[in-house]
Amino acid sequence: MKSVVEALLLQTLDTLKQQGVLAEDVNPRIVLQNTKDKSHGDFACNIAMMLAKPAGMNPRDLAERITSTMPSDPRISNTQIAGPGFINFFVNNSWLEEQVSKALSAPNLGINTVTDNDVQTVVIDYSSPNLAKEMHVGHLRSSIIGDAVVRALEFQGHQVIRQNHVGDWGTQFGMLLAYMEEQQNNDEDLDLADLEGFYRASKQRFDESEKFANRARELVVALQSGDDYCNKLWQEFNSISLQHCLAIYKRLGVSLTAKDVRGESTYNKDLQSIVDALADAKLLVESNGAQCVFMDEFKNKEGETLPIIVQKSGGGFLYATSDLAAVRYRAQQLKADRVLYFVDQRQALHFNQVFALAHKAGFANDTISLEHMGFGTMNGADGKPFKTRSGDTVKLVDLLDEAEERAIALVRSKNPDMDTASLEKIGKSVGIAAVKYADLSKDRARDYIFNFEQMLSFEGNTAPYLMYAYTRVASIFDKAGLDMNTINGDITLASEKEKDLANKLLQFPEILDRLTRRGQPHTLCSYIYEVAGLFSSFYEHCPILAADTEAEKQSRLCLAALAGKTIKQGLNLLGINTLERM
Repeated sequence: MKSVVEALLLQTLDTLKQQGVLAEDVNPRIVLQNTKDKSHGDFACNIAMMLAKPAGMNPRDLAERITSTMPSDPRISNTQIAGPGFINFFVNNSWLEEQVSKALSAPNLGINTVTDNDVQTVVIDYSSPNLAKEMHVGHLRSSIIGDAVVRALEFQGHQVIRQNHVGDWGTQFGMLLAYMEEQQNNDEDLDLADLEGFYRASKQRFDESEKFANRARELVVALQSGDDYCNKLWQEFNSISLQHCLAIYKRLGVSLTAKDVRGESTYNKDLQSIVDALADAKLLVESNGAQCVFMDEFKNKEGETLPIIVQKSGGGFLYATSDLAAVRYRAQQLKADRVLYFVDQRQALHFNQVFALAHKAGFANDTISLEHMGFGTMNGADGKPFKTRSGDTVKLVDLLDEAEERAIALVRSKNPDMDTASLEKIGKSVGIAAVKYADLSKDRARDYIFNFEQMLSFEGNTAPYLMYAYTRVASIFDKAGLDMNTINGDITLASEKEKDLANKLLQFPEILDRLTRRGQPHTLCSYIYEVAGLFSSFYEHCPILAADTEAEKQSRLCLAALAGKTIKQGLNLLGINTLERM
């Protein structure tokens, strides 16, 4: 509702500018506060007091001019002027009741999908692990933040194209293929179950044997030249490595599949044409034998223009070249309206340069929006990137294993008589959800401290708390012998607790818009947490099954159902499944 009042105020201020009451250059930030005393309305605004001096008017007189000029709206029942010039807004209770009643019975909780004219094709680049190694904790954020935005955009009705830009090319693959070849020639079993171990063993052979190193270099050249034998070895390795990733995605509830993979190798044949196109556009400059583009808007601290290197002196290509090829493909072949990149914040300069050059070179026209959705790092208690005690990068599979083990132990402590199968099912769900939610609930642009104890707590803004909040709603309907998903009826909002919950439930579409526009799942996390808190307050103060009348009971059951369905849908959009009991 705040957005409704803000829109009405902005429209009113524009009218007052046209009338000459306010100057044209007046563009104040409208701030609405929730009132503590509901007898003074639902929201209060000090806009008249802010603008009184530049308008040359008494604050109360300007407040009266604002309220008399404001267009009528069925969602607002009344406005009042208080004190030195505050404007209080009263939400129309009948309208509120009508809207929450409609939301309960409507598909998708009343959230309208975008119209045909507003549907966008959104390409989302996320996860993007290196197939030479197993996924580590650094891949968690990209995978789950990107997937939450994917789910929300699809829920709104946009056409989403997932792109998993895996690292499946480069000199390191010569080393890996040489080691595969060596094992096969020695009739040894090819064991890629431990990719990290395989990588370390091949690196050791590369460092200790000049013959092996030379063979690795030969295989790189042969692979890049399209040699059938090398291509067969390379495909075999990538296929096995990708299965490691897909198993992680399945555990995490990430919706990426094998068909979404479009790795670096895909663009290999396009790289020379990218360089040629830049040359034709007179953008290339040779610097120390390398082919570069210099753009004046990118300078270092000394004021020197930073190069975008697209071809090394030896003829090799770089990440910038393949990223430009990917932009061109996504813009011209996939016809994207937006392309979102969920990649580490530390790559911001790289993507800003690539995006600017892509537009300048005509690889992407001015209508396509290229957006780097950067994120911070997951840190340990010492504030440094999360590592093992020995200083190694933590495998993502090991992190998930520990999360599940800790969650199973936690659930067992609370339910000592629960059967083993249920215990493991609930524990694993809670463990994975805890890891995901702890990450998603943080502003993606910031670093955060990883802490098992906090994320597995049943108190505060955590997955266990919200999953339990949902089970509380489910238990009400279980006791009543009713189905939360089929209950219907009119909702009457008699108490402030009911109104507070209803107001919050109607904010769901606004929150989703913010999430998909900014790529910030933490806004949805905060919203679900607020819904759960308001439901808890409503539950404590407004008896549901023991309501005074049957009509009151039905109304409160309907409001509880809408709250439960909203919590469940919100968590599902984050890639977290709810449980019926915990």
